[in-house]
Formats: sequence, C-alpha cells, structure tokens
Amino acid sequence: MLYNSTQNKGAVVSSATAIAQGISKDGGLFVPQSFPKLSLNTLKNMLFMTYQERAKIVFSYYLTDFSEDEIADCVDKAYTKKKFDFEEPTVLSSVNYHGNELNILELWHGPTSAFKDMALQILPHLLTKSMKKTNDGKTAVILVATSGDTGKAALEGFKDVKDTKIIVFYPQNGVSPMQKHQMTTQEGNNVYVCAINGNFDDAQTAVKTIFTDPKMNEILADNNMMFSSANSINFGRLLPQVVYYISAYCDMVNKGKINLGDKINVVVPTGNFGNILAGYYAYEMGLPVNKFICASNSNNVLTDFINTGVYDKNRQFYTTISPSMDILVSSNLERLLYKLSGDNDTLTKEWMTKLKTDGKYEVTDEVKEKMSSLFYGSFCDDTKTKSTISELFNRCSYLCDTHTSVAVTVYNEYVAKTGDKTPCVIDSTASPYKFAKSVLEAISKDDIPSDEFDMVSKLNSVTKVSVPKPLASLKGKVPRFKDVTEKEDMQDVVLSALGIK
Repeated sequence: MLYNSTQNKGAVVSSATAIAQGISKDGGLFVPQSFPKLSLNTLKNMLFMTYQERAKIVFSYYLTDFSEDEIADCVDKAYTKKKFDFEEPTVLSSVNYHGNELNILELWHGPTSAFKDMALQILPHLLTKSMKKTNDGKTAVILVATSGDTGKAALEGFKDVKDTKIIVFYPQNGVSPMQKHQMTTQEGNNVYVCAINGNFDDAQTAVKTIFTDPKMNEILADNNMMFSSANSINFGRLLPQVVYYISAYCDMVNKGKINLGDKINVVVPTGNFGNILAGYYAYEMGLPVNKFICASNSNNVLTDFINTGVYDKNRQFYTTISPSMDILVSSNLERLLYKLSGDNDTLTKEWMTKLKTDGKYEVTDEVKEKMSSLFYGSFCDDTKTKSTISELFNRCSYLCDTHTSVAVTVYNEYVAKTGDKTPCVIDSTASPYKFAKSVLEAISKDDIPSDEFDMVSKLNSVTKVSVPKPLASLKGKVPRFKDVTEKEDMQDVVLSALGIK
C-alpha cells in the first residue's frame, strides 16, 4: 500500500512516511493509491472479534510496511481498560426518538472525553514507529490547530512521549471553558499550549503555512527536528477512525439491528470533515452504507456545498454552542474531492488554489452528482440544538452534548424529508459535561452557576448522569499555559517554544 498527494500524484510515499511527514511538501494531503476491499465473509469473521482485533485487521491493510507485531503493539497499548471506561472503547446505545430508532455510537469514553481519543491514543505509537523507519534520531514536532477536542486529545496522547514535542494553538474565544481548562492545565515536559486572537480557520491556515514553509523546515532540520501533525490532515489520525465505523457495523449486526450485508445510514456532526471522511473510506472498502448525513451548525458551509457544489467560505463566522464545528475551511474535504474527481490531482489542486485566492470554488457536475448521491447535508442553529438536548433527555432519559444534538436534529429532519428509515448510526463525539453550561441551559430552568465546575455539579445533580473521571479530576487544577498570540506571530511562537533563536 502506497500513498500519494492529492495535489501531486508523483509524490508517492510509504505509510510510515505519510504518518511521519503528516502533509505532502506540495501542500496536498496523503491518500491511499487504492482501497483494500472488505468482503462480507471478512466482516462475518469480524463479528466475533473484539474492537482491538478488528482494528488490527484494518490497520494491516493500510500499514503494509509495519509488521504484524508492530501493529499489535500499537493497538494493545492504545485501547486498554486503563485508558477507556470499558473493555470496548466504544459504546453503541439505542433510543427511540420521535418514532425513529437512534443507534448512538458513543466515541467519548477515553481519557479526554472526546471522540478524538479514538485516534489520538494510537497515533503517538504509530508516529514513533514511523519516525524510526524513516527519520531515526530526529525529534518530531507535532503542530496542532484545534477547535477544542483535538488539542487536549493530542496533548494527552503525546504527553512525555520520547523524541516528540507538541505545540497546540486554539482560538481564544472559540472553545468551551472545559476544553480550555483541559488544555491549559496539561501536564508533560514536551507540551506547549497557546491561544490565538482569531478563529479556528485562522489557526489552521497558519499551521498549514508553517508546515510547508521551506525556511521553517530548514531551521528545524538544522536542529535535528521535523514537523508532523496530529490533526486529521495526518493519515495516521484518519485511519483509526475508519476502524470504528466497521466495528459499529459489526455491533449493529450482533445486536440484531441489521442483517449482515444490509445497508446503514451514517450521521456525523461535521466541521473539518475528517470524521465523516473516515466513514466514507470504510464505504470505499466495502462497508454497506446507503447515505452519509453531514450535520453542521450555523457555520453551514458544508451544507451549502453538498447541496450546490459551490464551496464558499466568504460568509459570516458564527461562534456557537457546538464550537468544535465552528469551521469554514474543512481540510479533509480535499481528500473526498480527489476521490470523487477520479483521483484528479490537477483539478484538486486547482480547487484548493481557488479556495486560498478567492475563498470559493465550484466542482464539476460529475463530482456534484456523485456527492449528492451519497451525501446529504443540512444544519441547525443553537436554539434547535438546545431543544433536541432537552427533548432527548426528557423523553428518552438520554443526555447528549451539543454536537451530538446537531447530528440528531439533522437526522430527524432527514427522515421527515425523505422517509428513509434505513437503520442509522449516529456519531456521539463528546461527553455532555464538556459543554456543561449549554447542556444545563437546555434542560434546566434554574439559574446557571458562574463557575464551570459548579455547572458540572449542577448538571450531575439534575440528571444523575455520572461525570467522567478525567473531567472531574480537573477541578482545582491551576492553568500552566496563559499565552495569547496574534495569528501573524505563530511562527515565532513555535520557534520560541522549541527553544530555537
């Protein structure tokens, strides 16, 4: 299995190089040259396996330059009862809501209470092995832009990992208080966290620019370092997410929700398009999927794109109660466009260039048709988000976070509009306690406490839903990182954090 850049087919690398490098030098993203196929017989055999065993099989298809023992070592160290709440790292819960059965895939039972743990607990192991294969002796500098959950999950995953340093940038006013507290109190000798005056798109654009800056890369090389990424632009971040769609399908069969071979609908609250893209990659492998339902908040650039074929980031940016989706430049969409255009690197590069120069591009009719046949896009605002949280809790005794609520709201709209009752899997991406204020406002008419941890206690008192230990343990921790920078100065911040003058 080899990988090439979405913007240059001639840039062909191994999986280890793709993971270690993170992004192609031409600015494109690494994609597999072809997709391995999962037969129904293979899926049948996977029904009787643990999540960890299923993961090893999926990884073996893509990481062909890793030995069986190396893959097993990565998986066994990442998905343990010590790090996750249960033996199986994911939980599939079912509730009946407005006559629709919701099969909610809870992906947030890891050490930071967010779905990013599913990938970022294993990425450090994949990266360190990749570095030894390709750049032995160099220190990997993990550069991260986050809209909330990726930052903490990456910090926790890479904390004190040998031969790595991690630098995380987040929008000063674009994450929840709990997300901010998680990041700014992070322990570890190799970590650094900094806020920026700007939004996530500003942080992400600056990080990508730093990544591909020849001078910065030369400076790092002179100091025996190299950049890598923990964002989903890194294929090593994306691949672990493919696993949980395949595993969820197996769980649906085992629970009697579907028969082997039946199609499912997949519903994903989407910002940067990485999570839903992983589901699409599972589909390309042969997972029986009928429709991908892409759920957005008021930053509905993806909704408009799926419905019109025009991607236009030139619009108002909203700060919402589902901040991990407050994104106008969805980086992983590039990978989907590359595939839907027939692996056309020239077209893909042209679109991405137009996005940079004009903030807008339009895909071909052929790509538009392929996309609309497989994807449905819609969005909801904060008012609807809170209404669904309230209804889900009061009618079904199920408490969800703001992002999961967006997915449920859009899914209900989809069923009402289309009549499509194909069994669904809905991604639940974070614990409701990461967004305690908004969830509390949705389900309680009482006054809301001003302190974040008083909100957590109040939410626990009202709902009787347990507070995840990783969040409860943050109470009383004093922030280590208080720096704030302008987006134009992020390059200098990186060099300073690395001790390079």
